[in-house]
Amino acid sequence: ISQMIVCVTLPSCCCCCCCLFSASLLSVFYSAKMGRMHTPGKGISSSAIPFKRTAPGWLKTSAAEVSDQVCRLAKKGLTPSQIGVILRDSHGVPLVNRVTGTKILRILRSNGLAPSLPEDLYHLVKKAVTIRKHLEKMRKDTDAKYRLILVESRIHRLARYYKRTSRLPPTWRYQSGTASALVA
Repeated sequence: ISQMIVCVTLPSCCCCCCCLFSASLLSVFYSAKMGRMHTPGKGISSSAIPFKRTAPGWLKTSAAEVSDQVCRLAKKGLTPSQIGVILRDSHGVPLVNRVTGTKILRILRSNGLAPSLPEDLYHLVKKAVTIRKHLEKMRKDTDAKYRLILVESRIHRLARYYKRTSRLPPTWRYQSGTASALVA
């Protein structure tokens, strides 16, 4: 159920009866949820994190131990999201941010272990490479051609954002010919 916003329109002049009519009406606008980029969906379902912003009382692991585990897992070549899943499932750490006070990616950056390419951009490039590989075999697959256009437009948009926020160098460009080297 979307939130309702109620606005009262006030008359701008008192000489015409339309202003008086509009003053007595309430305009009800429903706040629209933002839709997905290339699909018609407007789903809002997601998991809810706990309201409490401190580490749970039952957790016996210290912040230094969690930071060491994060660095150890990063040296094995795992991404920040994979590290979070392993810490949650295997080590019982619900949220690294609540225990250490910093996020996984910030811990990796401070230790010089952060990935050069942001994780979401990496997965989009990987998807584009697999679609291109598929199109080499199946040249007539028009749906795959269309999906490749959509994925590459997402890559360009995300790269523009990361250049603006200085997480990618300003000279970085996505090129389909050299993309497979990025994800290898």
